[in-house]
Amino acid sequence: MRILITNDDGINAPGLKALEEIAAEIAGPEGEVWTVAPAFEQSGVGHCISYSKPMMLAELAPRRYAAEGTPADCVLAALGDAMPGRPDLVLSGVNRGNNAAENTLYSGTIGAALEAALQGLPAIALSQFLGPRIIEREDIFEAARVHGAAVVRALVERAPWDESADYQLFYSVNFPPVPGAEVKGVRATAQGWRRDAFFSTEATNSPSGRRFLWVKGGPQHTPTLPGTDAVANLEGYVSVTPMRADFTAHDRLAELGGIFS
Repeated sequence: MRILITNDDGINAPGLKALEEIAAEIAGPEGEVWTVAPAFEQSGVGHCISYSKPMMLAELAPRRYAAEGTPADCVLAALGDAMPGRPDLVLSGVNRGNNAAENTLYSGTIGAALEAALQGLPAIALSQFLGPRIIEREDIFEAARVHGAAVVRALVERAPWDESADYQLFYSVNFPPVPGAEVKGVRATAQGWRRDAFFSTEATNSPSGRRFLWVKGGPQHTPTLPGTDAVANLEGYVSVTPMRADFTAHDRLAELGGIFS
């Protein structure tokens, strides 16, 4: 199996090293793991692509590239330039922090998987929820390392992919904020919503007196509704959420049609 990996934390991120290990186990001794990741951190860029400017792509080692672009750019760079032929699977992550609930909409990790799906490729985004039980540990990605390959293998071998659909399925996997040995299992979940956990801005002044705004997130340990991603993670479970790029609210189409008929 030929696997492409990328992330949004950057080419030198520890989570990418964890993903390399997961991908190598899935690819097997006869497979290939290709890395095309951002040269610098690209957290929060979503599905952004560098449409109005070029990007530089640097080969760091065989099958390993750094792109001065976004995670979605990295997928495009791999397919259009770096890789000979198409990969069998695209993995994005392992993100430092969860991409559950509303974080999904901002995530560059998700954006890379979404772009791969739009290109007709099976794709999985992997993220590690952080919390007080693991943040001081030597390896904060332990849960992802211990359970990542098994979850990916189950999705590759047994999950639906809907290759013929206009908007192909991809998957978001979030590992809980607990040590690997304390993970309780895996749950299929919907995307949740953290109430009162909005992104906001905070003003600060530089030493020169200039005023700047920092964007900051809301509380991450607010439980979401039962059956959704963040609450499963906070209860110690890996969450697996099937996703599509189709934003249509299909449950409202008939009502809207009645208004304009």
